[in-house]
Amino acid sequence: MKVAIVHYWLVGMRGGEKVLEALCEMYPDADIFTHVCVPEMISEKIRRHRITPTFISSLPRASRMYKIYLPLMPLALEQLDLRGYDLILSSESGPSKGVISPPGALHVCYCHTPMRYIWNMYHHYRSRAGPLTRLMMPPLAHYLRIWDLASAARVDSFVANSATVARRIRQYYGVESVVIHPPVDTAAFAIAAPSELEDYYLMAGELVPYKRPDLAVHAFNKMKLKLVVIGGGEMLEEIRRIAGPTVTVMGSQPFQVLKRHYARCRALIFPGEEDFGMVPVEAMASGRPVIAFGRGGATETVAEGLSGIFFAEQSVEAIASAVRNLSHLRVDPQKIAAHARQFGREKFFEKMSKHVDGLLANSTNTP
Repeated sequence: MKVAIVHYWLVGMRGGEKVLEALCEMYPDADIFTHVCVPEMISEKIRRHRITPTFISSLPRASRMYKIYLPLMPLALEQLDLRGYDLILSSESGPSKGVISPPGALHVCYCHTPMRYIWNMYHHYRSRAGPLTRLMMPPLAHYLRIWDLASAARVDSFVANSATVARRIRQYYGVESVVIHPPVDTAAFAIAAPSELEDYYLMAGELVPYKRPDLAVHAFNKMKLKLVVIGGGEMLEEIRRIAGPTVTVMGSQPFQVLKRHYARCRALIFPGEEDFGMVPVEAMASGRPVIAFGRGGATETVAEGLSGIFFAEQSVEAIASAVRNLSHLRVDPQKIAAHARQFGREKFFEKMSKHVDGLLANSTNTP
């Protein structure tokens, strides 16, 4: 069986690329197609595969400014020649599912989320855009929505990374999907000894506006409690600027540093609404509780009263109140880590293989 994996862009190692790594392990001979690839920014597991970029990669400054070419990406996807492939797996968050499959091929889309900048977060992105972008967004987004809906019909089966995303797929595309949570390497994390725990809270992940890291910083400034911030992103300098004396902003850090802070913090602060959110699962795999905004993927991974607590609104006051309420949670690191293991890599491999193999068997038996 010849397999093609289509991923939106390869410019770093975030949650979508961790899923891609797992797909590469499932199909070690698969070929990868993507809009832009920066080899030094991706893992060796992914680099081992043959990677074919679309014409987007040849456009000026595409490796850094690839998102400005979003209106051209539908055309680029449709130029990919996938003749000869039996199975096509698209990894969708930016545009990737719009490829034209050859007759008889099975197309399964693992959807991290329908493109948030034209669907559920369109008005958020437009409100933060510059004047020219704000002017151009309505007609371009309108065109992209029409294409995105049309390209959804090219998919034989949607897999959603969470029930939250499954609801968006139903709302925007009008189709049902199977929920298979993304693979988290829970075995890579360890529980610290009680004597190793330290008196600080942790916020980790990419520092971008929709994740609302600014709220957490303002809350800890107000409470005068210690917060460690690990992660890069477009808001890094802003977060450094607003951080008070009790907030330490470390920027991007190696995995071992992140792992150590997961294990030793009092709790993880998770102020954004995520599609799934691997960071809370990684913190729980380290035996630490999570204080999360009570919407999105965190509501499917954090067990309230066991592995964390929720706050109902994205505000400084709500975060501060949740931090105070953490004292009422009886923290059992072993139980928290055991809860996290249900989102481990083995579960992903098992469920994804069963789903794809079942679809292939049905397509073979159908006259």
